[in-house]
Amino acid sequence: MTPRRLAPVAGVAVAVAAAAVAFAHTHSAAGAAKALLAAAIAVAAAGLACTLPGITVRGAVIGGLFVLAGLMSWTFTNQPWGAWTVLAVTGVVVAVWSWPGPAYLPALPPLGTAWLGLAYWLLGIVGAVLSTHLGVAAQRTAYAGVFTLTALAVVATVLRPGRGGGDPSVGIAAAIIVGVAALLLAGSATVFDAVHAIPNNDPSTILMRNRFWGGPGLYFHPNSMAGLAIVAAIRIGPDRAFAAWQRLAATVLAGFVLYLSNSRIGFWFAVAAAVVHGVLILLRRRSRGAQAEPGLGGAEHPQRIAGLPGYRRPWLAIVAPFAVLAVVLALSGGRGFLFQSRFGGDDVTSGRTANWRQVWNDWRADGLAEKVFGDAKTSRGVVVRSGVDRKLNTDNAAVGAFRRGGVLGLLAFAVGLVLMLWHALLPVRRRGPPRVRGSAAPAWFTVAAVAVVPTIATEDWLLGGTNGAIWLMLLAGEATVLFGRRADQ
Repeated sequence: MTPRRLAPVAGVAVAVAAAAVAFAHTHSAAGAAKALLAAAIAVAAAGLACTLPGITVRGAVIGGLFVLAGLMSWTFTNQPWGAWTVLAVTGVVVAVWSWPGPAYLPALPPLGTAWLGLAYWLLGIVGAVLSTHLGVAAQRTAYAGVFTLTALAVVATVLRPGRGGGDPSVGIAAAIIVGVAALLLAGSATVFDAVHAIPNNDPSTILMRNRFWGGPGLYFHPNSMAGLAIVAAIRIGPDRAFAAWQRLAATVLAGFVLYLSNSRIGFWFAVAAAVVHGVLILLRRRSRGAQAEPGLGGAEHPQRIAGLPGYRRPWLAIVAPFAVLAVVLALSGGRGFLFQSRFGGDDVTSGRTANWRQVWNDWRADGLAEKVFGDAKTSRGVVVRSGVDRKLNTDNAAVGAFRRGGVLGLLAFAVGLVLMLWHALLPVRRRGPPRVRGSAAPAWFTVAAVAVVPTIATEDWLLGGTNGAIWLMLLAGEATVLFGRRADQ
């Protein structure tokens, strides 16, 4: 039996096995049926990932390692060895694929995403050394090394299309979808239940059992899960390289995960993406002097909306993602979903504003070195708030850059954001090493770069880190814009 024929059989076997496990635990036929449906969706999602054209080995492996690092950080919340092991493997892989690394270092400063995801680590090392927190400096050096090598490996992959390289973003999207499928499969027994399993029965998440985290053996934060599904849909949806059914399937899958995760920032991320996608379609229709796109019945401005499908029914293409979001909003409780306080009281930010105040108070109390180069007490610049017995994230990319890189970190964040948006919104004809001209920003990268901006307010996604697959996708897109070969070359 050929692999193509074997795959459906294996998928059916996996779904049936998930149903059998659910029945063994619950002794409920209805529970087994729900698990069977959830597992079937997971298998279908994995199948979608495998059908995507343009997957490169490097993109899939690097993307898969980043997704796995994020999963390990939440699956083993009290045991950092899981994430560190994956990061160590990632470091070895990207070190090999970025060789000779120093040759590609000049390519990093023009990348806004490099400023966003790397600068605060380097600044934080300086701050930790000046503050004599040498252990923190060593850990940050390890982090900075892995993520810098990753950026170099992505650049090398884009610059060497004939050596197993090319555009790595499709492989990253495929890896993300496989990760989402794995979470759906692990939690198949409770996907359609009102109460879900949470990692390690952590008291800090006990109030969020109504949100899908995955299942025994594999967990991820719901907001991050939604973000991954949405950025994968953004990569696939506005690109004519994919079939219409693939674009629609990726959009529906993102909506399904968004509903399960009950993620408000994910919802606004998706809304922003839908708006930008719609604007690009309208700009394409109204562009003057655009060249016809053969065989697709549409037109394309070659410098501004590269790769956008030639929709035969453009208004349907505009409405489709909004229709998916409308269904998600209705099933999630409407306005109450968007403005509810998850932890009681009147704080719809779920404690984020208190974290930001703590960052400000800590900064005021810090010495000069930490004010300029960032907090040096912990490697990841976590927040410890009075009355809360756990380490907290900043949950704001700008505040996170300020926390980890100080005043200079915040400035670097601003520079990176401006550069990324500049490359996403304007035609690029920058000469990149060695003798490779940049291409116009593809529609998907424009959508992703603009839509991710609202997430700055409540998530650290733009800073990368162990949950950095979204940053990695943006990095791949920007590197392709600056250093990739044009389609017509």
